[in-house]
Amino acid sequence: MLNGLWLGFFVVAAVSALGRWLLGGDAAVFAALVESLFAMAKLSVEVMVLLFGTLTLWLGFLRIAEQAGLVDWLARMLGPLFSRLMPEVPPGHPALGLITLNFAANGLGLDNAATPIGLKAMRALQELNPSQTVASNAQILFLVLNASSLTLLPVNIFMYRAQQGAPDPTLVFLPILLATSASTLVGLFSVAFMQRLKLWDPVVLAYLVPGALILGCFMGVLATLSATALAALSSLLGNLCLFGLIMTFLLLGALKRVPVYESFVEGAKEGFDVAKSLLPYLVAMLCAVGVLRASGALDIGLDGIRWLVGALGLDGRFVDALPTALVKPFSGSAARAMLIETMQSQGVDSFPALVAATVQGSTETTFYVLAVYFGAVGIQRARHTVGCALLADLAGVVAAILVCYWFFG
Repeated sequence: MLNGLWLGFFVVAAVSALGRWLLGGDAAVFAALVESLFAMAKLSVEVMVLLFGTLTLWLGFLRIAEQAGLVDWLARMLGPLFSRLMPEVPPGHPALGLITLNFAANGLGLDNAATPIGLKAMRALQELNPSQTVASNAQILFLVLNASSLTLLPVNIFMYRAQQGAPDPTLVFLPILLATSASTLVGLFSVAFMQRLKLWDPVVLAYLVPGALILGCFMGVLATLSATALAALSSLLGNLCLFGLIMTFLLLGALKRVPVYESFVEGAKEGFDVAKSLLPYLVAMLCAVGVLRASGALDIGLDGIRWLVGALGLDGRFVDALPTALVKPFSGSAARAMLIETMQSQGVDSFPALVAATVQGSTETTFYVLAVYFGAVGIQRARHTVGCALLADLAGVVAAILVCYWFFG
C-alpha cells in the first residue's frame, strides 16, 4: 500500500507538471518541483531536531512511569476492553497502558507528550507482531484511532484564532468537539468492519457507553461557560494536565523507590535511538508531499470541487476552507499555513475561516503519523490502515462543514 501510494504521489505530480508546461507554458514548474525536494529534505531534518528533544524528554519520563508500575496498572484496568478490540494483545501487556496514556495525551491536546508515548506503544505492539514488515491488526487499530484526532481541548486552534485577532478565540470549541468525535467513531467502526470486531459486545459497551455519557456531560457543562471562562479553562487544563502528568510519574516513582534520575537517563537514551531511525521515512513521505503540492495538483483538485459544488447548486462558502482539509493529511505545517492564510484573506470569523479552524482541530496529519509510527518499527505493508484513517479524516471534514452550517449558518 505504501509503495503504491508513495509512487502515486510522484506520478500525479509529474502528470500535473507536464500539463502546466505543455498546456499552460509554465516551464518553471519543474524548477519548483526540484526546489520542493530540497526544501522538504531540509524540513525533514528540522522536524527531526524537534523530535530528538521531545522523544528524549518524554521517553525518559515514561521509563520512570513504567518502572513505577503505572503502565502495568493501566493495562490491567483496560485489559477486558482491549481483549475484545485487540485480541492478539495479552491481558495486562504494557502496550495497553501506553496506548491509554497516548489517547489521554491526544485528547488533552498534548501533542508533544502523545507522540513519544505513541511510538513507545507501537514498539511494544511490534514485539507481539509475527511479521517484521506487515502491520498487525492491533497496530492498525491503534494508528487509525491515533490519527482520528480525538481532541477535547484544542488549545492550539484557540491560539491561532487569538493571534489573528478573533474577539472570541474559543468560538469553534464545540464544533471541533463534535467533528472530532465523528472522525473517531468512523475510524473505530471502519477498523471494526475490516477486522470483524464485535463492538456490541457487553464488555465493550460497558466501557464505551459511560465514556460517551461523561463526554456528553462535559460538553454540556462547557456550553454553559462564557467565552472568556472557556478559554481560561482550556489553557489551564492543558498545561496543568501536562505538568501534573510529569509530577505523577516522578512522585509515584519516588514512592516505589525507583531511581528516578537513572531511569530518566535510560529512557532518554532510548528516545535518541528511536528518533534517529525515523529520518529516512520522514524524508521519503515529506518529499513526495512536497512535489505533489509544487506541481499544482492540489490546486487543480480544489478548482474541480468548486466547479462541482457550483454545478450542483450548493452553497459554496465552505470551498475556500478546503485547502486546509486537502493538505492536512499530508502536512500539519502546511495545513496550519492554509488556516492562517484563510483567516487573513477571508476574515478570522468568516464562514470559511471557521470551517477551516474546525477542520484543523478535528483531523490529523495521517501520512505523517503513518510515516513516523510505522517507520519507527520498520512496517512497510500498512494493509487497510490508510483507507480507514483517510475515511476517518473524511468524516471529520464532512462533520466540520455540517456542524459549522448548523452553528454559524
